[in-house]
Amino acid sequence: MASEPKTLQEALIYFADAKNCREYLVARRWPNGVTCPRCGSDKVAFMEKYNRWQCNSKTHANRQFTSKTGTIFEDSPLSLDKWLAAMWLLVNCKNGISSYEVARDLGVTQKSAWHMMHRIRLAMQDDLTGGMLEGEVEVDETFIGGKMRNMHQSRKIRTQKEHGRMGPKTIVVGLLERGGNVRATVAADRSKESMQEIVGSNIQKGAEIFSDEHGRFWSMDDYTHQIVNHLEKYVEGNVHTNGLENFWSLLKRGLAGTYVSVEPFHLFRYVDEQAFRFNNRKGLNDSDRFDLAVRSVVGKRLTWAEVTGKVAECQAPPSAN
Repeated sequence: MASEPKTLQEALIYFADAKNCREYLVARRWPNGVTCPRCGSDKVAFMEKYNRWQCNSKTHANRQFTSKTGTIFEDSPLSLDKWLAAMWLLVNCKNGISSYEVARDLGVTQKSAWHMMHRIRLAMQDDLTGGMLEGEVEVDETFIGGKMRNMHQSRKIRTQKEHGRMGPKTIVVGLLERGGNVRATVAADRSKESMQEIVGSNIQKGAEIFSDEHGRFWSMDDYTHQIVNHLEKYVEGNVHTNGLENFWSLLKRGLAGTYVSVEPFHLFRYVDEQAFRFNNRKGLNDSDRFDLAVRSVVGKRLTWAEVTGKVAECQAPPSAN
């Protein structure tokens, strides 16, 4: 087998071989040998002709399975060469990559590419197994949505009456452990209750928090909280939120320049995507980030009904694929 790819060009050549795709995924999913994803048995037999395994246990239905079973790839008619190429692009393009571009590059429909990208974003989602953030932690919020200055005057007035001065923007709250990772989530509002819930469930008690002037409204006794007033200055000694400002700039560059228009319903997926790249930007090359994403595809499903908010209308039966 050829050596594993380190660049996009090598990846396209390497994954053009179906056997390479299968063995690459198997090595990361089952490092100790293939086991049945339904019962966990290692008594399985590979059927070369059908490119799948069969579990010898007769205690359950759907004994046959592939490397796609139980992953974000399950039930997809697209081959792994397209899936892995799309994943390589998404995890390594600093500002993201649009579904239209992926559709052109891979020869699939835009609708298929859009669904693929959301399924890959699910694999990139932080599972929060790293525990609570600690030490010095920056907390900040940003607003995502259309710019009021770009609206026609009549629409601007109407929108401000309905939604206030900022308009119908979505709030994203970020928490950055200095020297560590960032966590970001879409929030319903900036109220004291919402902010304290997010901070309390993600930051270890006793940590030192840095925020802007809005932080005084949700400050908590469990933390050492220092505030910098952005109306006066952005840095006061060690007190600043510049690390999160860096993350916000990267997030907004992708949203405005690559994706252009993101519905609030899907915004958290794009936030997860940027957080994955931000948290894995140091000490890892493109191949390492791709490897990390591939190891996270198991146990995650995102059907078309779920991604479009129509779960109740369409519940597909489980497949053998």
